[in-house]
Amino acid sequence: MPLIKPISDLRNKANEISELAHNSDEPIFITRNGEGDMVVMSMAQYSKLQLKLDLFRKLAAAQSQRAAGDKGRPLAQVMKDLRKQIRESA
Repeated sequence: MPLIKPISDLRNKANEISELAHNSDEPIFITRNGEGDMVVMSMAQYSKLQLKLDLFRKLAAAQSQRAAGDKGRPLAQVMKDLRKQIRESA
């Protein structure tokens, strides 16, 4: 169930909103005059969201490349390159 709070709670109960954001690990929807106005979330939740968006961008780019006829690389080659990178970074 979405967490919805009035904007006055940001002013009057900021610590509670912060605690709720960290404990629920979900965004909190803030309303103004009964209408949606903004979203508040913990930094950890924001970071997770950014990682997901980055993954979606990469998947979209891969789909576009595939649609344009790019065959990509065989899995065996990808794994070989990854192992090489890991060895070199260790």
